[in-house]
Amino acid sequence: MKDLNKYIESGILELYVLGMADDEEARLIEQLAKLHPEIKNEIDEITKAIRLYAAKDDDKPNETVKPFVFAIMDFQTRMQNGEVQQEVPLLNENSKPSDYQEWLSRPDMTLPARLEDIYAKLIGVTQQATTAIVWLKTGSPPEVHDNEYEKFLILEGTCDIVVDGTPFHLSAGDYMSIPLHSSHFVKVTSLIPCKVILQRVAA
Repeated sequence: MKDLNKYIESGILELYVLGMADDEEARLIEQLAKLHPEIKNEIDEITKAIRLYAAKDDDKPNETVKPFVFAIMDFQTRMQNGEVQQEVPLLNENSKPSDYQEWLSRPDMTLPARLEDIYAKLIGVTQQATTAIVWLKTGSPPEVHDNEYEKFLILEGTCDIVVDGTPFHLSAGDYMSIPLHSSHFVKVTSLIPCKVILQRVAA
């Protein structure tokens, strides 16, 4: 059972659901799912989480889906392994990076050696808000939020957040809140990834 739990927590099932496992791994997972209800149930839960996230803002998933699905799975695993969720401050115009030092100083809240486009680590999930540390290599695709406010605190690098066609130039220490029903996207303007505290707050 211990080895089975390690396998479940390894991340391979997430790769399988996302279609990123190789053929040999996929065959093994399918065999294990037939033999062990725990594996099948975990696959079902991962599939459900991906579908819910993909449908959250739009019927068509965009490039943010995969990194945030991985962030959700990572957060769930951390909680299952005994991490106690701390209260995360809500972002506002007076927020500063030091408000999040408890998470920013953790060794597991760092950028991996290879960054594709977007990488995220969740630091808080409540009914009111979801908060993450996010790294953007080039930017993020256009989005519109009708039920939640998206807020940014820039930690490193620079970016333009374009809201309904108007660019806002942001650098370390800057805060921005996106109005409801506004199309927006992020374009990184620095040579290094733009690192931000990203928070989505229920409207």
